[in-house]
Amino acid sequence: MIDEATPIFAIAVAAELAGMHPQTLRQYDRLGLVSPTRTAGQSRRYSMRDVVQLREIARLSAEGLNLEGIRRILELENDNRALRARVRVLEAALADELLNRSGRRVFAAGSEGEVVSLRAGTRAQKANQLVVWRPLRRG
Repeated sequence: MIDEATPIFAIAVAAELAGMHPQTLRQYDRLGLVSPTRTAGQSRRYSMRDVVQLREIARLSAEGLNLEGIRRILELENDNRALRARVRVLEAALADELLNRSGRRVFAAGSEGEVVSLRAGTRAQKANQLVVWRPLRRG
């Protein structure tokens, strides 16, 4: 299955897609701005995500940022993306745990999928939220 992270482009194709010279891609690899996958023969293979990152590097460079500044921005963006993914996983795990506990729990799902805890007897603030109710177990 091919997705945005599948390394399928040789350096010449990736350079053309990014609008750069292959030597520029080699330099960015050495600097750690883009880290393509290597084949058994040590050839570079770029994914679509790598090509998008190369285009972002070109855009930031055109705006006047130096390569170290670009490297730091990309590092922070990648960290941010990873942390957001981790938060989504933890929110889902917390929601599952709270739903599986006995007792009264009331939650609403926000417009962006976030889980919002509500006090028992209160209503969701926004009309686009879904309320999940679980009655108390008796006996």
